[in-house]
Amino acid sequence: MLGVGIDWAEAFHLVALGRPGEGVIQLRRVEHTPAAVAGLLAHIATLEPDPAEVRVVLETRHGALVERLVDTGFTVLPVNPDLVARRRGPARKKDDAEDARICCVLALDRYTWLRPLLAHGELAAELRAIARDDERAARDQRRLLNRLRADLLASFPAALQVAGDDLGAPTILKLLERWPTHQTLAIASWEELLDFARAAHHGWPERFADQVAQALAADHFTPRDYLVRAKADTIRLAAVQLLAIGTQRRVWERRMGALLGGAPRRGRANTPRPDELDQGQAFPGGEVYLSFPGLGDRLAARVAGEIGDHPEQFESPNALACYAGKAPVTRRSGKRELVVACRLACNRYLAAAVQQWAFCSLQESVWAREFYDAQRTRGKTHQAALRALGNRWLEILWHCLMRGQLYDEPLHIANRNRALGRAA
Repeated sequence: MLGVGIDWAEAFHLVALGRPGEGVIQLRRVEHTPAAVAGLLAHIATLEPDPAEVRVVLETRHGALVERLVDTGFTVLPVNPDLVARRRGPARKKDDAEDARICCVLALDRYTWLRPLLAHGELAAELRAIARDDERAARDQRRLLNRLRADLLASFPAALQVAGDDLGAPTILKLLERWPTHQTLAIASWEELLDFARAAHHGWPERFADQVAQALAADHFTPRDYLVRAKADTIRLAAVQLLAIGTQRRVWERRMGALLGGAPRRGRANTPRPDELDQGQAFPGGEVYLSFPGLGDRLAARVAGEIGDHPEQFESPNALACYAGKAPVTRRSGKRELVVACRLACNRYLAAAVQQWAFCSLQESVWAREFYDAQRTRGKTHQAALRALGNRWLEILWHCLMRGQLYDEPLHIANRNRALGRAA
């Protein structure tokens, strides 16, 4: 057996090689190029011809280097950076070469404690990448909307009256892209506004034109001319960016729904072209995720993409809950009382997705709302109650995935009532 510890970086990697009973025998620097990595793999093959006997420990589970190691057939063992940091000694001195040696020692001595990496298939990897990009785009969208609202409040308050509670609507954004100031919009005639609303596919063009006219005629603070000139291009830029983000997110949503269901979802407009997805090509268990209340295309893709297409790697519902950060951590020391804390060592993407899933399920699941209210009655905060509810949802999801069974709300309520010892 050969142990390999890698301290990875963007430009180069430090690689420590070792054998049982001998410890670290070599330390190499490998540039992050295909040729250099191929040379490393060839050198490892001279030391251990059987790829299955090569154990690689490194502090990441993603990237081109990890994919190359997995494709070679090595047993890849990703670890948390904190695990390496705790073994640096009392001074906690950071040294790349020492970190590579620590990873090599972990591969030799702590192999049975570590969980091998199960690489996602192509569909799961694509789903996870799209879901993460969509979630980041959603954060950018909120940030730009808040910035746009502040700019409009300072230089164009009438636009906020026109938008109401839906500033991010495509019609409003197209309006701001074309007329970013009060003066330019006031010059437009009622007929121009009517034609614009029809071109933007607004449902009630006449009502929209009247709404704009009423907002312009209302009493608003008059901003300084220099501020209006300065903010005009900023407002137009924000509108263009928000329109582009919204368009791309709708494309991603259709793609995520198609990946989960194996075909474009029924009832969705602008379905993907036939060359975008082969019929029948679906993420394993995609229909199971979509059967749960509170999980639409976007949120189901975020949960499914992080769990991956090997849910059997979680040997129990508690293992999945720990991975998602929903299983609580208890602490007790000496005379200190028992403390129940939130788990921080987890998949942050999955933790955020399950938290949102628990919140969305409150409107669609009777027992989820009842469970949440009971947690709040016991004195738990809103987020703590959602974490507890997310823990229950993950337990149900694990059983459904293991059995390949869709979620059935009446059946679960009946089983829950039976377990609680009360009549259905």
